[in-house]
Amino acid sequence: MMSQKKIVFLLFVFFTILQTQAQVSFKPGLRGGLSLSSISEMHGDYKPDFYVGGFGEINLTKRYALQPEITYTRQGSNDVARDYFEAGTSIEKEERLDLKLDYLSLSLLNKFTFGPGIQIQFGPSLDVLVEDNLAITKNRNDIAFISGVAYRFPSGLTIEARFKKGFLDVLDSSYYSNNSNNYYWLGEYNVNNSFQFGVSYIFGK
Repeated sequence: MMSQKKIVFLLFVFFTILQTQAQVSFKPGLRGGLSLSSISEMHGDYKPDFYVGGFGEINLTKRYALQPEITYTRQGSNDVARDYFEAGTSIEKEERLDLKLDYLSLSLLNKFTFGPGIQIQFGPSLDVLVEDNLAITKNRNDIAFISGVAYRFPSGLTIEARFKKGFLDVLDSSYYSNNSNNYYWLGEYNVNNSFQFGVSYIFGK
C-alpha cells in the first residue's frame, strides 16, 4: 500500500498540473432579444415580447464555461378565451385575454464550445415573478430549464437561440376554461414555454 506521504505528494502533483493547465477567466456581457412565449394546455396564442439582461462568463477551460445570468423576461400567452356569466343575469359572455407574466430570471448555464464559435448551452433557472395580470396566480415563482445553441463571432458578438421550459403550474386553468371552444385541450398543468432569439455581447475580447 502507498504511504500517506506518497498519496499527499501525488495529490499535490495532480492539483499543480490542473492549476498549470487551467486558464480561468471572467468576462461580463449583455444580452437581449425577442421571446415567443405560451402557457401549456390552454387555448391561446404565442405572446411576442422581449428579454434583456446581463451575464458573466467564467471560462474554466478552452471549451467549457459557466455562465451566471440575470434576465428580465416578459412571458405569458395571448388571446386566451374565458366564458363567464354577466353579473346578475344568466347571459353567458366571452372575453379574450392577453395573459402577462414578467419574471426576473436567475440562471446558471453550462456552455460548451466546438469549432471556431459554435456553442451548446443548457442549465437551470429560477424565475421570480415581478408583475402579472392573472386573476388567480398559483405560483409566484417558477423553476425552468434552458437549452439552446449559439454562434460567437471573433468580435465577441453572439447569435443565440434558446428554449425555456417551466415546471411549476402558474395559473388556475378552471378560471379561463371556455365552453364555446371545448374542442381545444384545456388541462390542469399550465406551465411556461418560451423561445428566445437574440444576441449577446461579451466584453474583454
